[in-house]
Amino acid sequence: MFFSVKELELRKVQFDENFPQGEIEFLDQLRQATPIHAAGTAELLANTGGQIRVRGSLSVVMECQCDRCLEDTSFSIASDFDMFYRPVADIAVEEEVRINALDAEIGFYEHGGVELGDVLREHVLLSLPMQRVCREDCKGICPVCGRNRNQVSCGCQPHMADDRWSALKNI
Repeated sequence: MFFSVKELELRKVQFDENFPQGEIEFLDQLRQATPIHAAGTAELLANTGGQIRVRGSLSVVMECQCDRCLEDTSFSIASDFDMFYRPVADIAVEEEVRINALDAEIGFYEHGGVELGDVLREHVLLSLPMQRVCREDCKGICPVCGRNRNQVSCGCQPHMADDRWSALKNI
């Protein structure tokens, strides 16, 4: 669904959409396990030079590999979003621009509007935890034998060598 500035000048647009798996492209290691359901409104803010506000809620289950043990894990996301977008023409291309904290919260759009799929992709990626683990007490992969420590207790003892002192062994 595309929110055109020309349409938003006339009226606020409401949406209630489902995006099936594969319709929105995510990072290679991130998979959409359920359809994304999103509902909300998009509006053009008055006297802002074309600033668009998209707010609503979404729900989805995403799958990826655990960062510690590399097993597949899933994350349920059900949250509200409130995103602001300004025309990319507002950016001064050839000069250095100082931005404040509020500008860091704003996205930019081209081609006369904002695509809802892009808004949802951005919110899903921002909603995922920085470190994606299958569970808090995940033991990860053994650095010696490569086995999953959650499934097998391998008993390997990692040998930490400190090469900075190796020259003193020859004295």
